[in-house]
Amino acid sequence: MTDIDLLALYYQYQYYCTNMTAKILLTSFDTWLPHQQSNSSDDLLAKISQIKSLPDSLTFLRKLPVDFQLAPNLAIAQINQLQPDTIICCGMAESRQKLTVESCACCDSDIRKTAVNLEPLVADLAATEISHEAGKFVCEALYYAVLKHICDSQIAAKCIFVHVPILTPDNADRIVADFLLVMRRLTLAINK
Repeated sequence: MTDIDLLALYYQYQYYCTNMTAKILLTSFDTWLPHQQSNSSDDLLAKISQIKSLPDSLTFLRKLPVDFQLAPNLAIAQINQLQPDTIICCGMAESRQKLTVESCACCDSDIRKTAVNLEPLVADLAATEISHEAGKFVCEALYYAVLKHICDSQIAAKCIFVHVPILTPDNADRIVADFLLVMRRLTLAINK
């Protein structure tokens, strides 16, 4: 049994022992450039979806199109249908080496900050850090639109955006383990 499998079993144990009924929506993007064989955000969710011991309350919205209007529209439609408690949007950051949890998203001069306290979320994680720059691309457009929708609709859901580096044999286990811990900590914080 790998460390990832053990962590997944622990996550499941925590989930059921605290009687959590939180619905979690996880999103990823498709590729957008010819050289990309895959998108690391979707690679990560593919690995997560293969863990059989995770709770059934996970919903995956994978391979969103890299489109400034279509991606937010699809995500918001899924949010309205599912009414999740937790939303974790993921995108690829080819130049980054760690998972980066974004603190905010901007559109013109409007800044939307996540309502989640990120410090305890990433505390002591070796492959994860907080970022204050969501990238000025479709990732930021999605994050901004979802945060705005949550605020405007007065939905109780909490949302974060996680940028995922390219997964390699050297970093994949650490990235997956950290992501599972972020997901677990976020879910536990919301259910307190």
